[in-house]
Amino acid sequence: MKIAVIGGGSWGTTLADMLAKKGLETRLWVREQKVMHEIRTLHENTWYLPGRPLAPNLDVSTDPAHVADGVRHFLFAVPCQFIRQAYTRFLKYLPKNPAIICASKGIELDTLMPMSDVCEDVLGALKPRFAMLSGPSFAFEVINGIPTAVALGCAHKKTGKEVQEALSSPAFRVYTNPDVRGVELGGAIKNIIAIASGVADGLGFGSNARSALITRGLHEMSRLGKAMGADTETFMGLSGLGDLVLTCTGDLSRNRQVGMRLAKGQKLLDILGEMKMVAEGVKTTEAVHALGQKLGVELPITEQVHAVLYRNQEPAAAVHALMTRTLKDE
Repeated sequence: MKIAVIGGGSWGTTLADMLAKKGLETRLWVREQKVMHEIRTLHENTWYLPGRPLAPNLDVSTDPAHVADGVRHFLFAVPCQFIRQAYTRFLKYLPKNPAIICASKGIELDTLMPMSDVCEDVLGALKPRFAMLSGPSFAFEVINGIPTAVALGCAHKKTGKEVQEALSSPAFRVYTNPDVRGVELGGAIKNIIAIASGVADGLGFGSNARSALITRGLHEMSRLGKAMGADTETFMGLSGLGDLVLTCTGDLSRNRQVGMRLAKGQKLLDILGEMKMVAEGVKTTEAVHALGQKLGVELPITEQVHAVLYRNQEPAAAVHALMTRTLKDE
């Protein structure tokens, strides 16, 4: 199998390196000439993964035509708000019925579309076979060979098995799931809950508060998922609960770090300006908040995270608002 990985950030580079080290013919598309030159000559991506040697057989280029030549499997790993732009950039180079593996987690802000819907909107004429890669997977741990298990949402059984076999290794286990909608929503919404968890940690609230946020966040995720046609059982798996626990507790979580820094009184624009990588939950909060209003789904944690991010709500006041809501049955 030839596979093209679109996106030279930490996750795209990690996945491309993993595939190349398995012996698959792997091409990595990056935007910057400097990054291309560095990976070609030093076999390292010093901006996102400093000190981590990359496979010498990894083919890297800034030319979409070269990256797509003769390829039928395309793995997109760009920030979710740029996924439409990435699909559009590669549109004229893709074959009919390409396998599109999306590793971008979020909801498109302008359209409120999940990633599979954006793919269909841009590439629908090509009849793409779509798969969504999600689950608890910090790039730093994956590239260091630390055991990781993820979910692959794919309604096309043959494609799901192909991609599962291509991505799986002794340190990276892939489970297939036909519920694409559930897999992609879990990966998106968990980032919002992680910001809330970071706020609680930054305020010094400890394990009780974090556990409550994870549990109620899972319920919130399932509620919106059900309204959007997902199987609620999916949220009990790797792309739901698994990713939620990781992102709400792990020190490598960018979204949790955003919440912690907000709780310390830092301004959102300052926080984002100092981060090398994108915290997807910031824009996803805005999109999911709008989705909840559109669908009439109650999302109390998302509502308070949105108030902190976009309405200058004090973090402590947001926690108070959650704790003093009308009492109800679980």
